[in-house]
Amino acid sequence: MKMKACIVLGTRPEIIKMAPVIRECIRKKVDFFVVHSGQHYSYNMDRIFFENLELPDANYNLEVGSLPGYAQTAKIMERLGPILESERPDVVLVQGDTNTVAAGAIAARKLNIKVGHVEAGLRNYDERMPEELNRVLADHCATYLFAPNIREKRILRREGIPKDRIFVTGNTIVDSVLENVELADEEILKKLNVEQNSYILATMHRQENVEVKDTLAGMLDGLGLVQKRLSLPVIFPLHPRTRSRIQDFGLKIPEGVKVIEPVGFLEFLALEKNARLILT
Repeated sequence: MKMKACIVLGTRPEIIKMAPVIRECIRKKVDFFVVHSGQHYSYNMDRIFFENLELPDANYNLEVGSLPGYAQTAKIMERLGPILESERPDVVLVQGDTNTVAAGAIAARKLNIKVGHVEAGLRNYDERMPEELNRVLADHCATYLFAPNIREKRILRREGIPKDRIFVTGNTIVDSVLENVELADEEILKKLNVEQNSYILATMHRQENVEVKDTLAGMLDGLGLVQKRLSLPVIFPLHPRTRSRIQDFGLKIPEGVKVIEPVGFLEFLALEKNARLILT
């Protein structure tokens, strides 16, 4: 019997990391459809990644947008449920540790649909992080757990998950980088007036890093100190959440730190490939 799969995604990393899976589904003529939660929704945070990676448009977009974590998770489940009831896939695939992942896994299980979790078994044991809760929930909802390494398999086994549900597959980000690194758009270096090995690349947007004023201020100060120490410009693509908090807290970007808008995957690959140092 032919299997029907639903791929649920909603953020930049999920799009990038699920791209090789989507391509393989197309190549092997798997019956699948894609649901985009809309957790990331602007062109620079979302659409450009579908274009860069030459992926088909999502079949459904839940358009949940930016909300508090509890409300976003609830709205994704509320809007995803009827789609799953109508389509009745055999398995729902989720990737990573976002609210989209937790919501997708729970909604599927509530409808007795099997769940596959790509990037299973990651833990940092910091329960203050929403991502930790999301990935634990997804793992314990999942029928199929795709672990990046043997270490993650051992973690899952210690948590009581049967070994026949765990598959060590490697991390799909490696496939995505290898498939696209030769296409990296190095025009971005000219646009920013920087040369190979002559700049620092910084990225910072995780909730625990930007939601507290003192923490965010300390990290910005750190960027300034590194810039002065190495006498190299810092290229800082600014995530909307980080920009908003910098403005809310009345903080200043240090001298020598060049803020740019979020960039596409191929441009970011080029920035990573040619940087002297990456701070993340």
